[in-house]
Amino acid sequence: MALYKLGTQVGLELIDQAKSDAQGNFSINQTPQGPHLIRTAFDGVTYNHMLPPGRPTSGIAIEVYNASKQPGAAKVSKHMILFEPGGGQVAVNETYLFKNDGKTAWNDPDGGTLKFFLPAGASKPDVKATAPGGMPLGAAVNKTAKADVLAVDFAIKPGDTRIDVSYTVPYTAGSELAGKVISKDENTYLIVPNGITMKGEGLNDLGAEPRTQAHIFGLPGSTYKVQFAGEVAAPPAEAGGEQGSEESGPRIEQIMPRVNSKTVSILIVALGILGLGFALLYRASPPATGWQTKASAPPK
Repeated sequence: MALYKLGTQVGLELIDQAKSDAQGNFSINQTPQGPHLIRTAFDGVTYNHMLPPGRPTSGIAIEVYNASKQPGAAKVSKHMILFEPGGGQVAVNETYLFKNDGKTAWNDPDGGTLKFFLPAGASKPDVKATAPGGMPLGAAVNKTAKADVLAVDFAIKPGDTRIDVSYTVPYTAGSELAGKVISKDENTYLIVPNGITMKGEGLNDLGAEPRTQAHIFGLPGSTYKVQFAGEVAAPPAEAGGEQGSEESGPRIEQIMPRVNSKTVSILIVALGILGLGFALLYRASPPATGWQTKASAPPK
């Protein structure tokens, strides 16, 4: 077990650490000021527990799980690929929403838990991963036997996990951008912002999201070849000033979770049309009761 202070300049600062006993109990004799984090590891998987200011610091329970190199119940429930062409390139932002309804963490440091395709000429990808109830952290990316496929080393714990992959690709207007989906997704969506048109064979046109006018397409297969035209335009709700109220309807957003003194509660992605309506909600850990803490045994 280790206690870290969350600093704005140096990131995580180690304050103290201790070993737990056979029952998982441990004690750290520190009185933290400001937001802190408890980090522990079990069966090769790291677990983080946020401690916002003002929360009790005794009797904290950290739930841990046995781990397996097999996915088990873990799967990609939603995969969204947002394309933003402009300036001789396309900015690609892929969001993978994992759901793990089981009681085992999927952890495969050698093979990776997420494999993704990186087009030729693409920039070095930026990968952020958010564990259930956690905050976005940089994730390790490894090469595979295929030059255009990379693997993300990040454990998929029970609950909801989000992995974001961002990169840019050179692009000339009117040319085709080809890609493929390596992960086994239940639902894959291709999205372009307001002002951009996209065409490609086999895409399922789901229409425009009402508020932002971002256009959404379902991808029934595992490959795509698309062309873009137009320029990114401001969403109508933003251009209309006062129209950007909560009453103007749902929208598509990608918002990185923010940490404050009370809660972390951010609606990550919302598609408000045609019954898609999928969302990932991050909340702070429930109130705990002390530094006298215990890592609970893996669920049976």
